[in-house]
Amino acid sequence: QVQLVESGGGLVQAGGSLRLSCTASGGTFSFYVLGWFRQAPGKEREFVAGISAAGRSTDYGDSVKGRFSISRDNAKNTVWLQMNSLRPEDTAVYYCVVRRFTTSITQAPAGYDYWGRGTQVTVSS
Repeated sequence: QVQLVESGGGLVQAGGSLRLSCTASGGTFSFYVLGWFRQAPGKEREFVAGISAAGRSTDYGDSVKGRFSISRDNAKNTVWLQMNSLRPEDTAVYYCVVRRFTTSITQAPAGYDYWGRGTQVTVSS
């Protein structure tokens, strides 16, 4: 069983930055693909970013490319999402996710085995 705890969400003005963190416990962190999804009210969950087990490969959703960056530290069991140039449409609950038993990143929510409880990000205009 893997537990994921996100932190770092909050209220920020448009154009600002936030850094989300997610710390995992209960599993072999360095073997897992990690990622972030988000969900805004009334919308489906959206892939934000993913990173391979060793951190050499990343993938981003089209709406965040060039603004967001994902990174990880396997020694600290932690993954981060650096969010820059935030826009009101980035407002959502952000979820940290784990994908086991594969080396590939997927943008499909069903491809991830464990989800955190989420952290709220609100961007004001």
